[in-house]
Amino acid sequence: MTDRIPTEHEEQRQVVMWFRQTYRPMRIFAIPNGGLRSKAVAAKLKVEGVAPGVPDLFIPALKLWVEMKRVKGGRLSPEQKDWINYLASVGYVCFICAGAEDAKIQISDYIKDYKNET
Repeated sequence: MTDRIPTEHEEQRQVVMWFRQTYRPMRIFAIPNGGLRSKAVAAKLKVEGVAPGVPDLFIPALKLWVEMKRVKGGRLSPEQKDWINYLASVGYVCFICAGAEDAKIQISDYIKDYKNET
């Protein structure tokens, strides 16, 4: 029997819960770009500014964007690659994380380095 690979949603939920418990009062929030929607809702969100490919999470205090992927099988779409390249070109840091544990390590290491620089 093989172990089930957690969904991207499950991985992201775990990261957000961990971050909010570990790094209070720093804030993290999700960008709701994914998910299935009706055509009417998708059209409404598009005109409100929702853009495909924007990374999943943002930590404003660190100017850090996080794109979550599953541990196995997750790939960047062309739109995600484009957004990540754009955000990096205007001074943001972007991580692509293969699961919650990878995200925790990358974020923790970045915060340690960030604190040492300030």
